[in-house]
Amino acid sequence: MDRLDPGAAHASPKPVTDDGQGGFAGGAPAGAFDPWRYRDEAGVTDADLAGYKVEATDGSIGKIDEASHEVNASYLVVDTGPWIFGRKVMLPAGTVNHVDHDARTVSVDRSRDQVKAAPEYDETDTDPAYRDRLGGYYDDTYAPVPPGTAR
Repeated sequence: MDRLDPGAAHASPKPVTDDGQGGFAGGAPAGAFDPWRYRDEAGVTDADLAGYKVEATDGSIGKIDEASHEVNASYLVVDTGPWIFGRKVMLPAGTVNHVDHDARTVSVDRSRDQVKAAPEYDETDTDPAYRDRLGGYYDDTYAPVPPGTAR
């Protein structure tokens, strides 16, 4: 399965359909991006993803410490190891592009810089406002104008 950068221009404007919902392969599903739900085509199923390596569009970002499969609240907690020393990041489930269970690898459709610039994860913070900020941050990365660009 090809992994596409959501910021790159797609050669074909025709949407890929899945269960009647349009979208672009590797990009946001049709309609609003749902950061807290795994895409059907990602191949996540209900597998325990803890210990899987995580690959961004431009390289490795770490290993999964925790994976949630809660309905409309799914996410990954990734230990970034030496890449961002001593830091963990939370990735909403909607960023998962593909799972290779044989290689124990999860591919996300974000760059290392996008992950590094995300709102900082605090495992003791259970405030719903954090999830809103994080979901909004990743939703903005699907916008036609890159985040931080004057609109």
